[in-house]
Amino acid sequence: MRRQPRPSDADPTVPEVLVRDLTDGQDLDQILLVREVEVRAKRDGGDYLKITLADKSGALTAMVWDGVEQVRAVCVAGRPIRVIGRHDVHPRYGAQVTIRALRPAVEGSYELTDLCSGPPRPAAQMEGDLRELLATIGDPHLRGLLDTVFGPDTDTWPAFRMAPAAKHYHQAYVHGLLEHALSVAQGVSAIAQTFAGIDRDVAVTGALLHDIGKLEEYTRDPLRIEVTDTGRLQGHIPLGYYRVRRLIEDLPGFPPSKAEAVLHIILSHHGSLEHGSPVVPCTREATLVHFVDNLGGRLGSFDRLEKQLPAGATWSAYDRALGAGAFFGFAPEEPQPAVALVGSSPSQAGVGGSAPIDVPRSRVAGC
Repeated sequence: MRRQPRPSDADPTVPEVLVRDLTDGQDLDQILLVREVEVRAKRDGGDYLKITLADKSGALTAMVWDGVEQVRAVCVAGRPIRVIGRHDVHPRYGAQVTIRALRPAVEGSYELTDLCSGPPRPAAQMEGDLRELLATIGDPHLRGLLDTVFGPDTDTWPAFRMAPAAKHYHQAYVHGLLEHALSVAQGVSAIAQTFAGIDRDVAVTGALLHDIGKLEEYTRDPLRIEVTDTGRLQGHIPLGYYRVRRLIEDLPGFPPSKAEAVLHIILSHHGSLEHGSPVVPCTREATLVHFVDNLGGRLGSFDRLEKQLPAGATWSAYDRALGAGAFFGFAPEEPQPAVALVGSSPSQAGVGGSAPIDVPRSRVAGC
């Protein structure tokens, strides 16, 4: 819940509403986060501003045509601001805000958790799942490599735990990199047991490390995630490759074949040259990580869109990451009661140890 404004701050003129729930023609007076401020040129040579405003549920655009310099002085990317205006849905340009006034956000009149999106699970829970997964790595060399990154006392772990996975689209928030790397590694671990010929330890190691270059690619300010100069100049794939290669070179006796296998996963995880990988996946393990990583990114886009979905809506707007709108109209089915044969123990009957149900012999003939 947001804190009540201090007495020095004039009371809002209308109730606060999540961005995703704003309707066409609705007035607003509330604190929003300034995501971006872009200066553009008018046809007459003057400047205007395109401002992206957001809360934890979504974002919208505001255009400022007059008083540009005065607005720029108070409207700074990465800072909360009080926005007074009107929300309209333009038939061509979508949701926009017509600004009537902008005021500095009074300290104590808002909660940062209301303005920033985050993962659906607590970071502590994800860390616990990560520790459990790390304990399953049997190869001592790969486990040693992972310990240099994810060890609780390392310099890298706090940065990895806090880092975002992107600036836009999937997991673009604090703890996003941990969420993404963990989900990809868990998926890889499960699938590796299904297909023959996959070195599970190599695949899981590569999955956990495939995006480690994002530690240098993005800033970690939760209010303003930006691509760093290093990220722009090199990109996270080569940054991750060189980081992991240096770590491996400092580990005595690390097998060259294992090093090649892990580094190849990092280099090829985007899957194609046109998508930024310098090589395509040429091993089972690299192929597996690529496809699960791609799946994780796309499903992460569904999570992002669902957070932004207004109450009662079933379709999102067109999303560039998906190439379509996302549909959320299929309600999850209610779990069916478990059926057990006579003589089954409660633990075999299903979740919660449901009582067994008698089944006529004619229905289980041949079992």
